[in-house]
Amino acid sequence: MTEISEAAVERILKKAGAERVGDDAVKALQVVLEDIGTKLGREAIVFAKHANRKTVRAKDIELAARQSS
Repeated sequence: MTEISEAAVERILKKAGAERVGDDAVKALQVVLEDIGTKLGREAIVFAKHANRKTVRAKDIELAARQSS
């Protein structure tokens, strides 16, 4: 089970322009999004630790996202 709800994933797909969304697509995107989020989170933690902080801030997430793209 993933942390991201099926309803949230379906809203994302519809916002992207999908008229209809299959259950299998929702489940597949849930897994992918959680994987990407976990990787970004781990990288953001590295940035926060490098700055001698325990708190992950928005700028850490932004740096991690920029680095991964």
